[in-house]
Amino acid sequence: MPKEKPKVNIGEVIRSYRSDRGLSQGDIERRTGLLRCYLSRVENGHTVPSLETLAKIAEAMEINLADFFPGTDTPQDRETRKILGELSEEEIRFLAEIKRYSTSLSEDDKKLVLAMIRKMATIVPPARNVKPAHAASHHHRAEA
Repeated sequence: MPKEKPKVNIGEVIRSYRSDRGLSQGDIERRTGLLRCYLSRVENGHTVPSLETLAKIAEAMEINLADFFPGTDTPQDRETRKILGELSEEEIRFLAEIKRYSTSLSEDDKKLVLAMIRKMATIVPPARNVKPAHAASHHHRAEA
């Protein structure tokens, strides 16, 4: 199945950030455990890394994952960058998991899954370090 060409050439973006920081592919390899030959393939546009891998590379370069997606700065781009910047590693892993399963879904199923996710995202306000009281007390009992 042909992969659609990403609008942003992520490899070029990675290479420019890396050289701006005076880092070699070897430095990134040491910091991430990703092989230099793999990084080279990514930078040359032969391989498109997963979100999880991108997160590792961003961390190694001490930049925000969202910085890899400069975009054109429409309100939607800004919103996307904001969301990417706020994602935890766990959430990125969750998205990667969904992406893995979604490749085998039909177009209709993909739409359905997306609709469900959007619905969940609008119904449940993102919990910001607020645990329900009963869950917290139950948690402490379990530890005791």
